[in-house]
Amino acid sequence: MGMERKISPAALADEAPDEALLVAFANGDGRAGRDLLARLAPMLFGYATRVLGERSEAEDVVQETMMRLWKIAPDWRQGEAKVSTWAYRVAANLCTDRLRRRKTRAASPIDAVAEPEADLMSAVEVMTEKDRAEALATALHALPERQRQAVVLRHLEGFSNPEIARIMDIGVEAVESLTARGKRGLKAALSGRKEELGYGDD
Repeated sequence: MGMERKISPAALADEAPDEALLVAFANGDGRAGRDLLARLAPMLFGYATRVLGERSEAEDVVQETMMRLWKIAPDWRQGEAKVSTWAYRVAANLCTDRLRRRKTRAASPIDAVAEPEADLMSAVEVMTEKDRAEALATALHALPERQRQAVVLRHLEGFSNPEIARIMDIGVEAVESLTARGKRGLKAALSGRKEELGYGDD
């Protein structure tokens, strides 16, 4: 007689769709809420950090996004939208609001990516990676804000054009235009440093 394989609650949480976790949280399951937070927060933080260039502001965006998600959880209707798409759309709007408020003051220094562990990379590699991260962040922040958001969502977060259209509340053709123009802008901004930073033609 074979032994029955036990599945841990953590494994079940990993397999549960975002929508199921949100509904469970709305019904009083605190663990489901913590699992959903652990799943969404790192992605939202990465997105907001790339768009805003400031970790503290990105943390605020994530916190506000999740607070809004918890607030609407009891009214969530499964099948109408993906939780992750809804959350990215809220985060995108919050980032846009912050960027607009920030326009009157000078841009702050960017610390987009933490340095790799010293024992994993040589000092030269660490410097190259840091320089590349700073160059990319600077180039991103030279783009108009809508192009920047579209490029981050498409090329750094990996969303499809239809998903980006839902997040940014625009048409797919507009997304294609924004990402194409944004990519051209990045190439132009980085063209003089490609060899130095080790970027290929793509």
